[in-house]
Amino acid sequence: MKIVIDGKPMGKQRPRFNSKTGNTYTPDKTVNYENWVKLCYQQQCKGEKLTGEVVAFINAYYVIPKSTSKKNKKDMLAGIIRPTIKPDVDNIAKVILDSLNGLAYKDDKQIVFCAISKWYGENPRVEVILEEA
Repeated sequence: MKIVIDGKPMGKQRPRFNSKTGNTYTPDKTVNYENWVKLCYQQQCKGEKLTGEVVAFINAYYVIPKSTSKKNKKDMLAGIIRPTIKPDVDNIAKVILDSLNGLAYKDDKQIVFCAISKWYGENPRVEVILEEA
């Protein structure tokens, strides 16, 4: 199954601690992005669920800065120059895979392999391919 999540790639933020109440909470930005991932899955995959071992391929595409020269833009689109900007690839995978937990697969312990790449592209997005191993 393939899921395209339009918009700037986001990473999972650390839980925050409220010193007054003693409670931990997930930042709103992360909750909103997780809900966006779930909505994209529901619209594009119509509830399809993987039951066995799962292999995940995640490609995060970042917008090319406007100040980039034509030569560098060409190299960025060709994959010669790759983004080395935040968020980290492990945080991108975490927010995506946690969002799909219980929807695309029963539990994230089913994931036996995950490959994550960062690229430049015309449209910022995250493309996720999930397959049974």
